[in-house]
Amino acid sequence: MANAGLRAYREVLRLVRRLPADTRPYYAKYARENFVNYRDLSADDDLAALLRRAHAHSAWVLSKYSIDEGEAGRLKELCDSHGGQ
Repeated sequence: MANAGLRAYREVLRLVRRLPADTRPYYAKYARENFVNYRDLSADDDLAALLRRAHAHSAWVLSKYSIDEGEAGRLKELCDSHGGQ
């Protein structure tokens, strides 16, 4: 998971910066906790599923704050390149 996981984490943190300032600490902490919980993941199928989940959740959060889901495009590309949808 190291390389793809770190890239996905960076993308999620980039997306967090697009959120309203008062929500950023919560979502940054939430993202960190989730990525730390899965840092030792090695199976490609599991990684693909987690990347899809990270993208879906990121798109939902962006939508919640009326931010274009297209902002998560790089995260979706990463997900797709690792066996995503």
